[in-house]
Amino acid sequence: MDRTTPRPGLRAQLLRTKPVDQIVSEAGHGTGGPASMRRSLGLWQLTALSIGASLGTGIFVVLGESVPLAGPAVVVSFVLAGFTALLSALSYAEMAGAVPVAGSSYSYVYATVGEFAGWLCGWCLLLEYGVSVAAVAVGWGQYVADVVHAVSGLTLPAWTVQPPGSGGVVNLPAALVVVGAVLLLVRGAQESAAVNAAMVVVKLVVLALFCAVAFTAFRAGNLTPFAPLGAAGATAAASRLFFSYIGFDAASTAGEEARDPRRDLPRAIVLSLVVITAIYCLVALAAVGARRWTWFDGVEVALVDILREVTGQTWVGVVFSAGALVSIASVVLTVLYGQTRILFSMARDGLAPALFGRLDRRGVPVLNTVVVGGAVAVLAALVPLGALADATSIGSLAAFALVNVSVVVLRRTRPDLPRTFRVPLFPLTPLLGAAMCVLLALNLGTGTWIAFGAWTLVGVAVHLGYGRHRSRLAVPAPVPAREPR
Repeated sequence: MDRTTPRPGLRAQLLRTKPVDQIVSEAGHGTGGPASMRRSLGLWQLTALSIGASLGTGIFVVLGESVPLAGPAVVVSFVLAGFTALLSALSYAEMAGAVPVAGSSYSYVYATVGEFAGWLCGWCLLLEYGVSVAAVAVGWGQYVADVVHAVSGLTLPAWTVQPPGSGGVVNLPAALVVVGAVLLLVRGAQESAAVNAAMVVVKLVVLALFCAVAFTAFRAGNLTPFAPLGAAGATAAASRLFFSYIGFDAASTAGEEARDPRRDLPRAIVLSLVVITAIYCLVALAAVGARRWTWFDGVEVALVDILREVTGQTWVGVVFSAGALVSIASVVLTVLYGQTRILFSMARDGLAPALFGRLDRRGVPVLNTVVVGGAVAVLAALVPLGALADATSIGSLAAFALVNVSVVVLRRTRPDLPRTFRVPLFPLTPLLGAAMCVLLALNLGTGTWIAFGAWTLVGVAVHLGYGRHRSRLAVPAPVPAREPR
């Protein structure tokens, strides 16, 4: 009679790592059936995926909420947040070239630090991606109400466009844009990428329109005092604005649908972040130069109002708002795509229910997309934007810090692993990246930390009670029976 090896102890279970070669060999395959993901995305589509996931609510909505925290120094806040993101982006680029799979930072941490850390990273990513989609959808709802009022003069009932606690009952536009993204995603990655690429072009055009108009009203006096709330204010704004950068890693979630992932993923991640940071700083400078920083307090759609006041024309604001609707919708689409791919990888490893890892005959995780989209739509309809943005930032910062650590660990454990990109100034860059993530996280509010702590405890309980027993690495290996004497 065959026997099996005894189960490892709890410590061994929590620290076991999944071999990189095994992770790569499983790429593209689901939890059942012969279907596999299709490699159809090139460099431009991957770059557009990251730009589409980042360039949205952060500049269209959250900018107005951050200026009162930092004053004109909000430009520095964008640079600080962008620098922090760049340090992590370089680590992502190295890991994406070495481990080109759909799990993004979840898979990177699983392969280096261990299963428990990988699970917590994935758990943070579920918070980051799911909550950020909801937050972006809430911002989309604000622009819907603005466009309807500008075109028809009608004011949508507050109960239909605001969540509980903000004067309403349900944010219907926010829920509807998530449902629309789900319908597109279930058609396939290539179709979704084509639509997103068109949306990215639209958002670049509308932001160029804003800068062209706002700089005509630029007044140097509006930039003084430059930092009325000091360095603390600029740092606090950077912590909130980090939310604007979280999509740069979206390309890494497409590792199993990229045509040449080892070459294109690192390029797409770094290129997209450079483009995003430049645009953010330019738009922020144009905004605070056109209006004093105190003007932004309580203004929900600041960029639209600036255009209307500068030009004196309603139609300019309407055109910009319509472009913003398209732009923000692309964030919903791309970030929701990333979340479904991360959950797909977790299900394939046995750490999440197998239904999230099933592919249809076209290689699309349809059931995963529908379930996740439904949950996000409910969240978007019922939770205010500010709370969502802060919760997203802390989840992102935790995941990014772990990826920086993973680069250091993988360099030591697998120095022979082929890498198409290497982090410069190693190990200073990843260690500084992790430290910057911790610094920004410490500037988030107590309520955000309490919510994050509660989310983490739930994640720990889920893994201890479910994941560690169902992990594919937990299946004991058979041991040959001894021959009878």
